[in-house]
Amino acid sequence: MIKDGHDTRVLSHGSKLERSVLLLHGYTHSPAQLDPLAALFYGKGYNVVVPRAPGHGLLDPDGHATITAPGLLAYATESLATATALGAETGVLGVSGGGVLATWLAARHPGAVRRLVVLAPLYAPHRSQVPPAARPALRVLYGHRLIPDRRSSRGYSYRAVAQYLRIAAGLPQQFPATGPHRVAAVLAPGDTTVDGDLAFGLPARIAAAAGAALTLDTLPSQWGLGHDIISAHRLGTLADALYRRYVALYEAS
Repeated sequence: MIKDGHDTRVLSHGSKLERSVLLLHGYTHSPAQLDPLAALFYGKGYNVVVPRAPGHGLLDPDGHATITAPGLLAYATESLATATALGAETGVLGVSGGGVLATWLAARHPGAVRRLVVLAPLYAPHRSQVPPAARPALRVLYGHRLIPDRRSSRGYSYRAVAQYLRIAAGLPQQFPATGPHRVAAVLAPGDTTVDGDLAFGLPARIAAAAGAALTLDTLPSQWGLGHDIISAHRLGTLADALYRRYVALYEAS
């Protein structure tokens, strides 16, 4: 069962508009993670879709461990279809694991995704968590459920994380020239969860292939932020400024 307040949100102005945006929450979170950002986009005249990922936002605390790569891709594709029905121009903003799905959508549905913003995208784990040489084994053994599941110190299911890594590994080597016209990626220097080189490198490749405007935004180190650069309870007094920063990156020409 879904926890109260954690299901899909569709913030619609009642008709198809010039602009719609799809917001994809992070692994172990739910659409509630993106409520402040969704409200900000809605207030600026967007139709906003914030879907709940499979296995997330449930009363069962282990529900997220059941996700599969095909299930995540189906969820992302269906969510994009909902968003494109609500706007003449549609973009996607994704957080962590949601950033992987946002990138996949931009690569596989380039005509539909005109703007792409990824916040701390989990294309691969930080080398302090999983050495690069061990990543293929993690992706295959846990991703295909060949060995029993484990939990990280953050409570992440290895099997679940491996589903996002499978999707990231399946991104094309050559990104389409018809991709988004605006790309941005954001990372905090204190993030020890994701591979920072890939977090900026993959969006840069997408932008280069499409001839898109690109911003790679490293947040100030004095802010002391880690992987979670979106949840209001983590950001404290920085929250409003950061949400406006993300919307500005999305809207920049």
